[in-house]
Amino acid sequence: MVWSRRSRQPMGFVESAFEQYHAGLHRFLMRRLRSPHHAQDLAQETYLRLLRMDRQELVRKPQAYLYRIASNLVYEFKLRERNEPISFDSEAAEQAVESPATPATADASDGVSLHQQLETVLGQLPPLYRAVFVLRKRDGMSYSEIARTLDISVHTVKKYLTRAVAQCRCARWDR
Repeated sequence: MVWSRRSRQPMGFVESAFEQYHAGLHRFLMRRLRSPHHAQDLAQETYLRLLRMDRQELVRKPQAYLYRIASNLVYEFKLRERNEPISFDSEAAEQAVESPATPATADASDGVSLHQQLETVLGQLPPLYRAVFVLRKRDGMSYSEIARTLDISVHTVKKYLTRAVAQCRCARWDR
């Protein structure tokens, strides 16, 4: 039986596991998740699952059992994260593509022409993003025309165009 340091009463299985392994478990989760918030959440869920066990006396190696629960939680977390759909407001994205905003602090006093800035920004885009952006903005092609030309789906055209515009804005405001 394990005794608590603070009081002279025996500790339960979960309390004992928490006191002995919480620091190591947190480091274990941090290495896998790289987020203190997510590591803390999964550590808490690990102990909750341990609390829900009916027959705790059957666990021979509590540390190994605790880490197995944590490993399973990390796997489930990453699986959910990977399968989570990317959502965006297609109307807002299309509106942003059609009339991109310019930063309020834009000035031409830096000596670099707008044309040169655009070439620099476009040069930093991935090739497909750049192609979609140019075909839409310069050539005025529709999403379906761009999709046929580049042999990609209309959804991919919208996604690449949205990302290209976002990267252009970020590059423009970073100056």
